[in-house]
Amino acid sequence: MCAFPLSNVNPSPPLVDPFELLPDSLVLHIFNRVHDVKALGRCFAVCKRFHSLVAQVEDIVVKVDCVISTDESNLSLRGKGLFIHLCKALVGSLVKPLHALQHFLAPKKHIFPDVSHHSPGEVLKNFEAVRRLRIELPGGELGVEDGIILKWRAEFGSSLENCVILAASSLMNSDKEESIVDGGSSSLESVSGIDDNQVCIQDNGGNIPEAFFTNGGLKLRVVWTISSLIAASARHYLLQQIVADHPTLECLTLADADGQGTLCMNKQQLLDFQGKPIAASAATNRTQVPALSIKLWYAPMLDLPGGMSMKGATLVAIRPSHLLEGSESLPMNVFEEPFCKAAGLLARRRTYLLEMNSF
Repeated sequence: MCAFPLSNVNPSPPLVDPFELLPDSLVLHIFNRVHDVKALGRCFAVCKRFHSLVAQVEDIVVKVDCVISTDESNLSLRGKGLFIHLCKALVGSLVKPLHALQHFLAPKKHIFPDVSHHSPGEVLKNFEAVRRLRIELPGGELGVEDGIILKWRAEFGSSLENCVILAASSLMNSDKEESIVDGGSSSLESVSGIDDNQVCIQDNGGNIPEAFFTNGGLKLRVVWTISSLIAASARHYLLQQIVADHPTLECLTLADADGQGTLCMNKQQLLDFQGKPIAASAATNRTQVPALSIKLWYAPMLDLPGGMSMKGATLVAIRPSHLLEGSESLPMNVFEEPFCKAAGLLARRRTYLLEMNSF
């Protein structure tokens, strides 16, 4: 048996972390594909190099999954008047998202790596170059009766610039003549108390049936519209600190996880938001909604491709009255299918005009 001197044995090569071989630009590109703020928060704590690179991430998604329960959190459109509906819309349907956003904004003592979605406001302060931010609230926050379809998309600068709402009392399978989701008719019969001084109605030669006015259909859609605008303006108000803390933002989206409502701001709108003081509502923590010009399209039954039908289909396009002159038409392709197709079909019908005072 031969023995070899230890000096002749080749030592094992030192272990090298593969990430150390990657250039910073490539690692940062990988981090920008992660999006999720919780995962990025964990990356902060890995090493000093990761900490410095994660702080430069430009694309972030924050999922607010902490909701404070409340006895008043369920908005029902079964009420005795607009005042009750608006109270429920403000105190009920907005309680959970507003609490969630207040957690989002409230400073906490916990920092990385003990990251939590209970304190994403503090989490975002560690990012220095955010350009595109998406915030997702829990789904179904604007609680309506089961089966009612209600989707909205609003754009803001320092105040509301436009809003598109698509709604229907039910979505039906027309081939099998059965309802996929049906909100029933009770909500149409129970809405009353719309303030005639709040809404001015003008008939533009439309072919909306007389029953639309007599059975509460129009009043219900006004309630849907006001509730959506309240939800949008409250969320816009609570974004002030986030926008102030991140001047690099170029795109900000605040949406429900189920796609019910979406608030958007592009680069120019964000600059407008940063540079001008917002007009706050005197009664609540939300941005004041200006006087509005509203276009409404309605179909008692709207047939869609694929054998589906929307009962009581309604499309609402909203723009502040002072922006109406010379403005471009609002985009109707802001919803997913089949609702994008429904919006396109409704927009071809006769138009019904409304005006709404500031609130």
